[in-house]
Amino acid sequence: MTAFRTLYSAAPEGTWAAPGRVNLIGEHTDYNDGLVLPVALPHTTRLQARRREDGLLRLHSTRGGEGITTLDLDGLTPGGTKGWAAYPAAAVWALRNAGHVVAGADLLIDSDVPEGAGLSSSAALECAVVTAYNDLYHLGLDGVRLARLAQHAENAYVGVPCGIMDQTASMSCREGHALLLDTRDLTTRQVPLDLRGAGLRLLVIDTRVKHDLADGAYAKLRAGCERAAELLGLPALRDLTAAALPGALQRLPEELRPLVRHVVTEDDRVRHATALLDAGEPAGLGPVLTAGHASLRDDYRVSCPETDLAAATAEDAGALGARMTGGGFGGSVIALVRADRADPVTAAVTAAFAAAGHAPPRVFAATPADGARRIA
Repeated sequence: MTAFRTLYSAAPEGTWAAPGRVNLIGEHTDYNDGLVLPVALPHTTRLQARRREDGLLRLHSTRGGEGITTLDLDGLTPGGTKGWAAYPAAAVWALRNAGHVVAGADLLIDSDVPEGAGLSSSAALECAVVTAYNDLYHLGLDGVRLARLAQHAENAYVGVPCGIMDQTASMSCREGHALLLDTRDLTTRQVPLDLRGAGLRLLVIDTRVKHDLADGAYAKLRAGCERAAELLGLPALRDLTAAALPGALQRLPEELRPLVRHVVTEDDRVRHATALLDAGEPAGLGPVLTAGHASLRDDYRVSCPETDLAAATAEDAGALGARMTGGGFGGSVIALVRADRADPVTAAVTAAFAAAGHAPPRVFAATPADGARRIA
């Protein structure tokens, strides 16, 4: 609280936190009305906040440099805020745009969610802001509504046409569980994930290759999926079954076939992974992860040399399975390992990156954690 007092000459009214996430399986399915299976990370974006009545939003981030960024709420317009401040601005704009009566605030933001690593640092920031505003202004909104508002903030204000997975994971995940989310109707189920009890670790390998989903590549992939669904006469690719996939592919232009194949098979991988966890067999996730990476690499084509190297090296060093996680074009790889192989896998990936001339990766174990909440 000392830092907040120093910046704003007053005490905060509370402290809130929202986590980043890793996605076990279900990549690029959320904007196709499909299934996803993320877990929340213990890494969070934390903010202290205090209400203001003068229509100003004042922001300071421990990552964003010195000084305070001051924004006029009445002047917030999509695309009008640059850099990290766009995300909290977008969250407040989305609340006001939806008709909620909220005023300004002083915010002090800190985070240990790795940026640009495919771990949803942006969603964590958005969800922390809407959670704080929900409490400060007594809005009474549930986690589903807050996740939708945070998604709308990123879609309409920041300009990234992401699906709903990241924000729902940040809002709704629970400690010791993966979250099965049906992105069509937003129903969720907490699926037990006791990795430690099974003698397993889920390593996150941050390749330190930064990605920018606002650069158009993500939007192009989404547009391709929507075009394929339209050509097939379907509401979304979610409605195409695995049995009907071969015939459907023959009806599509060649350039759309790999996208469709990935989405349909990925939904099936989510179902398989969920069944394994329900049966108490988390070690069986290994081959599912490996198949998911091959699909992202060969069909969706969103991996890169660093993520391919991390996944292949982890498996060669004894991982049960590994895959890229997140939107792609860099970011992180997850590797499921026996507890006694965590250090050897980490060492092997680090050595492989050094031999290839890449920057050292950051490797840590992911423990399924709680979603957004007030912490003080």
